[in-house]
Amino acid sequence: MAVSKPQAPSLPPPPPPPPPAAGEGKPSPTYTRPPISLQPSHNKKNHPSKSNRLFRRFRSVFRSFPIINIPSCKMTVSLHGGRSNDGHIHGGTRMTGTLFGFRKARVNLAIQENSRCLPALLLELAIPTGKLLQDMGMGLVRVALECEKHPNEKTKIIDEPIWSLYCNGRKSGYAVKREATDDDLNVMQMLHAVSMGAGVLPSEVTSDQQESGDLMYMRAHFERVVGSKDSETYYMLNPDGNNGPELSIFFVRI
Repeated sequence: MAVSKPQAPSLPPPPPPPPPAAGEGKPSPTYTRPPISLQPSHNKKNHPSKSNRLFRRFRSVFRSFPIINIPSCKMTVSLHGGRSNDGHIHGGTRMTGTLFGFRKARVNLAIQENSRCLPALLLELAIPTGKLLQDMGMGLVRVALECEKHPNEKTKIIDEPIWSLYCNGRKSGYAVKREATDDDLNVMQMLHAVSMGAGVLPSEVTSDQQESGDLMYMRAHFERVVGSKDSETYYMLNPDGNNGPELSIFFVRI
C-alpha cells in the first residue's frame, strides 16, 4: 500500500507594505519651459548669415580660450551727440539690452528692439558674468570691440563674427556674435515682461549641465548710436538719467 508524503505546513501571507510617508510616491516637480512668444525684429534676417555659419565652426575653439587680461588698448572714445534731461541721446535709438550668464561663465549680451522681440544681436564675451557686473557696480565700464577693416567692406559692422575685446583699456580675449540657442530664447522669454532690473534665475532655465548655481542677469535700456559704417556704440542708460551710462560698448573697424 502506497504511503502518502506529509505536506509542508502553509506559510502565512506577507504583511502589506506600510503606507507611503507624506510627499513620497509623488513625481518630483520638473521645470517646464514656457512657449516662446517673442516676435521677430523688424530688421532681423530669417536665415543665418555666412558669418554665423563660419562662427559655428569656431565656437567650440573659442570656448576653450582662457580669460586673460593684459594691457593693450589705447583707443579713446567720446559720447556721440548731446543728452536730454531724460537721459536720451540725441540721434540715438532706444533698445533693450540684457547681460546674462552664470557667475563664473562668460557673459552674454542680447540686444532687442524691445523686451518682447527676438534678439537682434547676441554676443558672447570672454569676461566672467560676475566680474563684469561687479565692475559695473564700482563705476563706468567701457567695452571696445575691434575688428579689421577690409577694402570695399559690405558687411554691417554688427554682423562681424569675431572681435578683439578690450574692457576699460585692457585686452580681455575675444567676443563672438552667435545665433540665439533654445536656452537663450528661454531666458529672454522669462524676462519678456521685465523692462529693466537685475536678479537671478534658477539654473533649470538652461540645459547646460556643466554650470551650476543661479543664472545672473541685468536688463536696461540702451541707446544705439551709429557713427559711420565702421563704428557703432551702445550706451546703457541709468533709470535716473543723472549719472550717465554704467556700460558703454563700442564697435569699431580699424
